[in-house]
Amino acid sequence: DNPIFRFLKDLLREKLMINLIDELRIKIIDTLKLEDISPADIGEEDQLVGGELGLDSIDVLELVIMIEKDYAVKIDNKELGARVFANLKTLANHIRETAPEGIF
Repeated sequence: DNPIFRFLKDLLREKLMINLIDELRIKIIDTLKLEDISPADIGEEDQLVGGELGLDSIDVLELVIMIEKDYAVKIDNKELGARVFANLKTLANHIRETAPEGIF
């Protein structure tokens, strides 16, 4: 592999991840109608469920539906949901790794 090609590929992958995280911030706020929260208030590593956002199981269910609809990614059991919704970064990683080809 050409080191420049590898570098550019990694750079693109990182940019796509940043874009996905930013998109998820907005979708979380819109989906849950979080009026007093801005995208900048949701840190990549902030705990989503039970954290400062105060998300509960109903909120998670709404997000699961949004993720399935928007990204064609299923989160179909509690254990997976607990891992995926640990923080924004784990959510974005799960979507990126399991979304059908062509989504990203």
